[in-house]
Amino acid sequence: MILDVTTMAPALGPQWMDPQYLLTTYGIWLALIVVFVECGLLWPILPGDSLLFMVGVFAASTQWHLGMPLWQAIVLLTIAAFLGNVSGYWIGRVVGPPIYDKNWRFLKREWFDKTHAFFERYGNRALVLGRFVPIVRTFITLVAGVSKMDPKRFFTWSAVGAVIWVVLVTMAGYFLGTIPFIKNNLEAAILLIVFVSVLPMVFEWWKHRRESAAA
Repeated sequence: MILDVTTMAPALGPQWMDPQYLLTTYGIWLALIVVFVECGLLWPILPGDSLLFMVGVFAASTQWHLGMPLWQAIVLLTIAAFLGNVSGYWIGRVVGPPIYDKNWRFLKREWFDKTHAFFERYGNRALVLGRFVPIVRTFITLVAGVSKMDPKRFFTWSAVGAVIWVVLVTMAGYFLGTIPFIKNNLEAAILLIVFVSVLPMVFEWWKHRRESAAA
């Protein structure tokens, strides 16, 4: 069954948020750009998780083609994720404080504050765990730069996080994409990924509300 990508857009939002449309239309190279930008260039509203998942689905399918072997796509996506973090780190280290202190329309101060709290709570692990949390994935690199985290430590844990994030999500798409039910219901599967990825944020919001009520 070949899905019409135009039927997925209403549920997934605009076409630039639809991973199947993006890969079908622009190929793996756009996925590299999206991963790079989301991981460090202060633009959090991008379909990073679902794009990685869809790369795996494409690799396992006979209906679509990546244009390269899956292992090569994983290597390139990992490099893109790591370089995105490096860029975000140096933005934070060089010009971060002015960005951090101002409440921009598309870069809300609360996003930075929540990311900083996440970073303080988990330390080095935040650079790995944060990969799996939208918004945190984008801003944690800036927070690390603003706080002048040791570059060697940052680069090491960022590399670890990039490998784990790309390999786990992409391979999940590769293996789950061969299951007939998921293959024939890609829209529902992608929406589930989006839902699961925002659960940590929902939990933190609920926890904050409960603590505020108790106070």
